[in-house]
Amino acid sequence: MSVKFEKETIRQAPIPGARVEGIAHEIGEKLTGGNTTAGYLAAYLQQLQTHPLRTKMLTSGSLAAVQEVTASWLAHDLSEGGHYFSSRVPKMAVYGAFISAPLGHFLISVLQRVFSGRTSLRAKILQIVVSNLVVAPIQNSIYLASMAVIAGARTFHQVRATVRAGFMPVMKVSWITSPLALAFAQKFLPEQTWVPFFNIISFIIGTYINTHTKKKRLAALRKKYEEDRRSGRGGDYPRY
Repeated sequence: MSVKFEKETIRQAPIPGARVEGIAHEIGEKLTGGNTTAGYLAAYLQQLQTHPLRTKMLTSGSLAAVQEVTASWLAHDLSEGGHYFSSRVPKMAVYGAFISAPLGHFLISVLQRVFSGRTSLRAKILQIVVSNLVVAPIQNSIYLASMAVIAGARTFHQVRATVRAGFMPVMKVSWITSPLALAFAQKFLPEQTWVPFFNIISFIIGTYINTHTKKKRLAALRKKYEEDRRSGRGGDYPRY
């Protein structure tokens, strides 16, 4: 007597969460380049290598526009049309593309060229000091002057007053965040990735400063409205 055993096919049951992990892995590869050359970050870095200034201009202009919309949303600063897209958005895009990006491109290129090949601890500390005492004041002064013009300043005295009033508060933020960001870049990032990294840092800091400024302006407008209302002069209630 012979016994015949049928061959059974065992199907592996799907593991919970495996599909999610697979999707996350695919997204990570696309963002970072991973095992493929088609990653978004790899493509962006390639553009930085072949067309550095143009890529920085497009990046900075886009981030500046998004920053303005984000800050308006966080501060509840509505435009005349009742939405967060105001006339400042395209102006900020122009500033980011044609002022901030070329200036940052030049200053960072000079800084990297001066300290090229110098990897000692002393050189890294010196690079941070130069960045905070030379690069940051130039960038922040140009930023404040540009924001004054965008806000409506038309004379040299108006622009100078804006720069004087905002310079030290902005520099204090830079002196706190810039050394940490630069030290992180020195330790963990190749130089070709510094530009997108600092773009992200600048976006976060710029959004914070812009939001804080908008909230102060709206608070001043509301205070003025209340004073006018009590004095009987009336006036339109400020948007918020």
